[in-house]
Amino acid sequence: MSEASFHTEDNEIIIASSSMMQTKYSKGSSSKRDSVALIAVALQDHILHNLQLQNLSLADPFKSKTQSKKNSYKPVKKETVRAVVDTGLKKTSRHQQKNEDPEKEYVLDPCPQPLTLAQQLGLVEPPAMPLTIEEWEHVKQRSIKQGDSVQPCAICREEFALQPQVLLSCSHVFHKACLKAFERFAGKKTCPMCRKIQYQTRVIHDGAHLFKIKCATRIQAFWRGHIVRKWYKKLRKTVPPKDAKLRKKFFEEKAFRQDIVDCPICIMPLIYPTHLQDGIPQASYPSCSSKTVLLSCSHMFHSTCVQAFEDFSLGGKPICPLCRSHYQKKILN
Repeated sequence: MSEASFHTEDNEIIIASSSMMQTKYSKGSSSKRDSVALIAVALQDHILHNLQLQNLSLADPFKSKTQSKKNSYKPVKKETVRAVVDTGLKKTSRHQQKNEDPEKEYVLDPCPQPLTLAQQLGLVEPPAMPLTIEEWEHVKQRSIKQGDSVQPCAICREEFALQPQVLLSCSHVFHKACLKAFERFAGKKTCPMCRKIQYQTRVIHDGAHLFKIKCATRIQAFWRGHIVRKWYKKLRKTVPPKDAKLRKKFFEEKAFRQDIVDCPICIMPLIYPTHLQDGIPQASYPSCSSKTVLLSCSHMFHSTCVQAFEDFSLGGKPICPLCRSHYQKKILN
C-alpha cells in the first residue's frame, strides 16, 4: 500500500505519541522505558487495526495466518467427493424467517468496534457513537434532497435498480457491492465522495422503490397505447371518415368485407374486378355480362337490376332495396 493513502492519520498519531512521550520523559528514567514501550505497542496495534492487517504472523511479516492456512494442502479421499449440480435456484435456509419484510431497512454494523489501546489511552480520537433512528432519518432526508437515489451510483455509474443499496452516515448512497469492492481496493474505510473516515452504513431501498415505480409507469404506458391503437382500428372500421375520397374507400372496403357473392335483386352471381378478388373463392366468379354497381350504403347489385328497380320505384330520389336509404352509385369496372 502506498504511503500517501494513510499520511493524514499517521501524522496525527505521531504528533499525539510525541506529546505523550514528552510528558512521560519528565517522570524519570525508570518509567520512561515502560511508557515508550506501551505507546509503541498501542500505536502499532492501532495502525494494524486501521490497515486491516490484524492477521499478520510474527514469523514472516509478509505472510498472514489466513494465507498460510489457505495455501496448506490437505489430502482428500475421492470416495467422499460428490458432484454438485448448480440448478440456479436459490436455496432457502430453515432459519430464515418466512414473514421477513424484503424492504426493511437495517444497519450493517449496529455494534461499534472495540476501542484500540491507543484510543483507550487517549492517543487517538475514538470513533463516533452509533447513530440513532432519528439521526438516520435526518441523514436519509438530506440524501433525498440531494437526489442521490435518483442519480446513478457514483462508483459504477449505473442506476440502482433492484440491487442492494447502502446509505452512509455522510448521506452518500452507493451500491452495496460497489462500496465493498472500493473498501477492498483502498484498504481503508473511507467514503468515495467526501473521504470521511470510519463511516456507518445502513441498507435502504429507495432506489428499488423508484425503479419499481418507473417500471410500472412504462407498463401502464405500453398497455394504454395498445388499448388506444386497438380502439382506433375498430373505430376506423365502423365509423366512416369525413373526407370524400376516404369515405368512398371506406365503403368499398366495407362492402368487400361482407363477402357479397350474389345480387340481392336477381339472386345471380356478381362480377368483381380483378383488383378486388382477393380473399373470395374463384368459383364465385362465373361469367356474366352485367356490370356491378356499388352503392354509398356499401350494398352491391347488378347495374341492370338497380336501373330496373329505379324505373319501377315511385318518388323523386331512389332508395336502396335493402336498407331503404338514399344512395349514390359507383360502377366497378
